This record gives sequence, structure tokens and C-alpha cells, in this order.
Amino acid sequence: MVRDTATLSWSHNRVSSLEHPAVAKVTAVLAEAGQQSAADGVRVLPAEVRTAAQAAEALGVPVGAIANSLVFRARTADGTEAALLALTSGAHRAKESRLAELAGFAEAGKADAAFVREHTGQPIGGVAPVGHPAKLVTLVDTALREYPEVWAAAGHPKSVFPTTFDDLVELTGGTPGDLAGEGEDGRS
Repeated sequence: MVRDTATLSWSHNRVSSLEHPAVAKVTAVLAEAGQQSAADGVRVLPAEVRTAAQAAEALGVPVGAIANSLVFRARTADGTEAALLALTSGAHRAKESRLAELAGFAEAGKADAAFVREHTGQPIGGVAPVGHPAKLVTLVDTALREYPEVWAAAGHPKSVFPTTFDDLVELTGGTPGDLAGEGEDGRS
């Protein structure tokens, strides 16, 4: 296979190839997890899509079919800090108190860009469900069940991949729940 090396350039804010290190890592994790169709479906979009609305528009799908990867700074009752990954439907906002409750933390709050990068190795707007330096406590929004196909970031704000609610739960080992706190919590 011959590659045009001019298309293989990237920087911290620009990606033009599936070979961007973070995108390549996410693709490899998907394939290793047996989710080859997701790995094969990784796309690099013409422009960054840092919001669910931008991603939905670029892909021509409902905003609810976008799985936002939101990282929160969580604390246990004894003050231990941890990263909490919430895969939420783009159709609504996650309720921080609900996230903390579902994940067993005393509290959860917004994380800054440095915290997100430290715990995921990826930039805000491009955080994938996988491909992080260490496994994160993860919640998966049950609202994503409504869509036969959902789209998640693939490690960069210009990259996405197709998946399903069930595959996200399996891939991340995440806990399903109503992350907006308005309905079924997904627990049995």
C-alpha cells in the first residue's frame, strides 16, 4: 500500500490521518476488544466537532445518537480524587450529583483540560471511551439505547467511530444508568 506522506501530518490541534497517535491507539483498542466494525468505522471529519450538536450535524444523525465522553473530577468520602468518565447522550446534560451517586463517589465536578489530558491522554472534545493510560470508572447513559447506532469520539476532536449502547457498556466495563437523573437507572 502506498501512502501519501503529506496526509500523515498532525499537530495538537489538527489531524489529517487515521495514524494520529491517539486515533491509532483507540482504533487498536477497539480491534483488540473484538469490535472490528467499530475499528473499521473510525472516521476523520473535515473539521473539529467539539460538541454533540457539531458531531450530529457532521454525521447527519440525531444529536441524541452522539455519545459525549465527559470527564469529571470525582472524590470519595475520604477525599481521594479520581477521574469519572460519563458517556452521555448528546440530547441532554448529565447531572453531576447523579453521576457521583451512580458511581459511588461523594461528589463529582467539572474537570479542567489538564486533568482530562492527564487521565485520558486525549483533548477535551476528542475524548474516546477507551485508549486511556489507565481504566476509568465509567457510566454509560441508558438514553443511548434508543439509537441502533451511536457515535463516539476516537481520541481527537476530528475523529469518531460508530458503535452501539451494548458495545459501549461491554467495551468500557461501564455501569449503565440514567445520567440525567430523570428515569430508570439501569441497575438491577
